[in-house]
Amino acid sequence: MQTLKLVAVSAGLGTPSSTRLLADRLLQAARHRLTEQEYAVNVEVVELRDLALDIAKNFVTGFPSAALQEAIDKVTGADGVIAVTPVFTASYSGLFKSFFDLIDPSALTGTPVLIGATGGTARHSLVLDHALRPLFAYLRALTLPTAVYAASEDWGTGGGEAAPTGFSGEGLPSRITRAGNEFADAVAALPSRRTEEDEIVPFEKQLADLRLD
Repeated sequence: MQTLKLVAVSAGLGTPSSTRLLADRLLQAARHRLTEQEYAVNVEVVELRDLALDIAKNFVTGFPSAALQEAIDKVTGADGVIAVTPVFTASYSGLFKSFFDLIDPSALTGTPVLIGATGGTARHSLVLDHALRPLFAYLRALTLPTAVYAASEDWGTGGGEAAPTGFSGEGLPSRITRAGNEFADAVAALPSRRTEEDEIVPFEKQLADLRLD
């Protein structure tokens, strides 16, 4: 059974965080879809709040800490990435942008990315299209057509269908499910990010191959 690696990046600052909650729900929806398709799924969440100091130091020193490098490796090595940010001043947060500034511009080429954002009002939902999509287009990622924005009012009834709906007329759970399914299908449709360099070839086999030549 093929194992797919999904990584969610959350730039939420609070505890608890609506940004982390949205990331978790999107991850859960995608995992459920892939499990139904009989894939083994490995999921991880990168909390940028915990790496804020490391990210700042990296810009000064030019060298990432072990924890920051591990987070970068998780994101660039994933079969699919979910990226969720709170909205600050009508755009993504500085912490969110700073982390993705550290990603090599070619490292996410062709990787399915599901974008999401949270904010106090639905008026900021356009941040998905005017800020996040251009960012991941620059990184050459495969940004999914469906994105999810959750305003404070969307969580008013626990994020249920009775909560206020988005511009699509759907409640937050329906939007999460639709986006998660679309993301999961895109991940399943692409070949694994695993390369020949990831495969460990025993020394005996390498030696045998040389003798055959």
